[in-house]
Amino acid sequence: MLLHIDHIAPTRIAVLDSEGNSVTYGEIVEEALRLRETHAEREFRIVLVENTADSVKEVMAMIASERIVPLILNKKTDPTLLQHLKATYGDTGTAVHPQLSHLLPTSGSTGSPKLVRHCYENIEAAGLNIATFFRLKETDRPLMVLPLYYTMGLSMIFSHFKVGATVLITGLNMTDAGFWRFLKDEHATSFTGVPYSYQILNLMRFYRMDLPDLELLTQGGGKMPKDLNLRFAEYCQEKGKRWVATYGQSECTARMAYLPAKWAVEKVGSIGIAVPNGELSLIDEAGHAVTTPHTEGEMCYRGKNVTMGYATCAQDLMKGDERHGYIHTGDLAYFDEDGCYYIVGRMGRFLKLFGMRVGLDECEQIITTECRTEVACVGTDEKMIVYITDDTKKETVKQTLVEKTHIVATSFEIRVVAEIPKNETGKKLYSQLEKQ
Repeated sequence: MLLHIDHIAPTRIAVLDSEGNSVTYGEIVEEALRLRETHAEREFRIVLVENTADSVKEVMAMIASERIVPLILNKKTDPTLLQHLKATYGDTGTAVHPQLSHLLPTSGSTGSPKLVRHCYENIEAAGLNIATFFRLKETDRPLMVLPLYYTMGLSMIFSHFKVGATVLITGLNMTDAGFWRFLKDEHATSFTGVPYSYQILNLMRFYRMDLPDLELLTQGGGKMPKDLNLRFAEYCQEKGKRWVATYGQSECTARMAYLPAKWAVEKVGSIGIAVPNGELSLIDEAGHAVTTPHTEGEMCYRGKNVTMGYATCAQDLMKGDERHGYIHTGDLAYFDEDGCYYIVGRMGRFLKLFGMRVGLDECEQIITTECRTEVACVGTDEKMIVYITDDTKKETVKQTLVEKTHIVATSFEIRVVAEIPKNETGKKLYSQLEKQ
């Protein structure tokens, strides 16, 4: 059975939630076998989930049965979007490809029916790769706050089920006292978060807490501010814990690279090296391999965790593998002499102001570091629009950009908004900025 979960002691607890509910590996296997018996044909189904033991059981039993192919969505999905998805794909019964395991919305999607098509091999590869580089073991008790319908959250389930660990799952806010009781009472051994998660922990003075059971802190879901990254890396170094930053995309079943803990401080800001059984590479604009350190190129990835492709309509659910284990990530990067990669920005996230190529992501990083304000940069080749949340920093931001880019001040328009729109995993929603 998938991830060999049928080889794990059936009485072993697979998931425990903060409401006190638990599910054993045996119960998940039993439900998967029941679905096999009651569904002669494979079918598509929309599944609404939350961070509970029952939701994990439902999703994993469906996938492991190899009869039900779930589109995994937030239980609080907007009703209009839900109806749109049902109209596009059907609610149940739609024909699916023999290798299709599950579907997830594209990252940051708020209204598009575009889905990522995963196969069973992707799950097996992700489970093995992640369990290997994190050195996961049966006695681990990871605290899962990332949503089950989010690629990195789901990958936590795959990798820990691979080793028979017990996942502690919660939907509680990190500012809730119940969250911390759950973490401490259930002896959580690891925590995985996105940059926004660590911003909250930083404000809560996490460094002063006594958490002897916590052995591993991991981060993914986008680039983390360098100073915050360093703060947690140094904290883990001082306390004898491991800090592992990771990089990935839903299109590659979550994880593609990781920075080994030994380099967490020395190479802070790097995404590190390819996950076990994976391969990173760079190509230039002509499609030729980049082989020289500190030379920018588009980062590409090869591995069995690369998904089959996208779906935008019901007919696409019958498509086979369109990527064949290889993907252009759309990220610009370079590598150093040790083979560690550094993301520079996104392909397309560039403007040409007065003939000079300017990276929007790089400008955001400069403003965050130099001006200490939340920021989001967009624009055209005529002007960069810079959204910030601190009205007192308007002139400072503009002057900083002029000094760093050597481009005239009229190329930058600074706008103040109450907040930078983000999805629930902390990624900026650039398309919603003008609505602010």
